[in-house]
Amino acid sequence: MVSMKDIAKACGVSVATVSKALNGQQDIGRETREKIRRVADEMGYMTNASARALKTSRSYNIGVLFVDPMHGGLAHEYFSSVLDSIRVESERCGYDITFINRNVGRRQTTYLQHCLYRGVDGVVIASVDFNDPMVLELIHSGLPVVTIDHMFNGRMAVMSDNVSGMEQLVRYAVERGHRRLAFIHGERTTVTEGRLTGFYRACEQMGVPVREDYVIEGAFHDAAGCYEATKRLLALPERPSCIFFPDDFSYIGGYNAITEAGLKIPEDISAVGYDGIRLSGVVSPALTTWRQNTEELGREAAARLIELIEHPKTALIDRYVVSGRLLEGSSVADLSQR
Repeated sequence: MVSMKDIAKACGVSVATVSKALNGQQDIGRETREKIRRVADEMGYMTNASARALKTSRSYNIGVLFVDPMHGGLAHEYFSSVLDSIRVESERCGYDITFINRNVGRRQTTYLQHCLYRGVDGVVIASVDFNDPMVLELIHSGLPVVTIDHMFNGRMAVMSDNVSGMEQLVRYAVERGHRRLAFIHGERTTVTEGRLTGFYRACEQMGVPVREDYVIEGAFHDAAGCYEATKRLLALPERPSCIFFPDDFSYIGGYNAITEAGLKIPEDISAVGYDGIRLSGVVSPALTTWRQNTEELGREAAARLIELIEHPKTALIDRYVVSGRLLEGSSVADLSQR
C-alpha cells in the first residue's frame, strides 16, 4: 500500500509537507500542493477516512438540501448541473455528499435532525421553500450553511446575477424595437424578486411603460401553466410584441399556445427565455435567453462551504454573485428595421 513516505520520496519533499498538502493546509505553495496531490492520485494513495475523521473531528461529508416543488428532480437540467458541480468540487476536496430529507428509514425527522444523524460537516441549500420552519431551524443551527439564490443575515450565499441578467435581456429586446413587453414570471422567491426588479428597472431606464396586465405570475419549470398564461396574453385586445418566460423549459408551453393561435415566432411575436439550458438551442427558432453559469454556482457553493468548515474563524461571511451571459438566438424580431 502506498504511504505518505512513498509520496514524499517521489516528490522530493518531507513527509510533513505531504501531510499538509493532502489535508488541504494552506501554509505550503499552491504548485507544491497540487503536485503532491497529483502524484498521490497517480500512485493510488488513499487516506484512511476513519483516521482522518478522528484527527480533524470532521466526517468529510457535506449535506445537500434540494427540494423541487415541480418534481422534476435530477431531470431538471439547471439543477442537475448545479448539483453535479457541487459533487465534483466536493469530491475534489475530499468530501462526499449526502442528500438531506425528512426521513431516516421510515422515521420522520426534521432537516436538522437528518443532518445530525448523518454527521454532515455542513450543508449546501440548493432549492427549497426558504420560509419552511424546518429550513429556518437548520439556518439558525450551528452547522455551516451556504445557500444558493437566497440570502439570510449572517449566512454565506452564492447568487446568480438575476437582476443584471433580466436587465440585459430587456435592453436587448428594446434595442430591437420592442416596447410592448410582457413577463410571465415564476413564483415569489428571491430569484423572482430579482428578475422583476431587473425587468422594471430596465424598462424605466429605457423609457418603456409596463402594462400591469402584461405581467403575470406563473411558476418555474411549469410548461402547462405557462401555456395558459400565454393564452391570456394573446387574448388581450393589444397583445405584447415580446414575451419573457420564466425559464427555457416553461417556454415550451408558451410556444405551444403561440403556434395554436396560428402565430409564428419571431414574425408575429417574439420570445425570450431564461437559464440557457441545451433545449434553448435545439428548439426552432433558437431561443434568445440568459445562460446561467450553473457550473460556477455549484462549484462556488461547495468551495465556500468547505472554507467555512475548515477555516471557521477566518472565512468571510458574504454574498458571492456569479455572472451569466446573454445567448442570442433568433426568437426576437428586429422591429427597428421595419
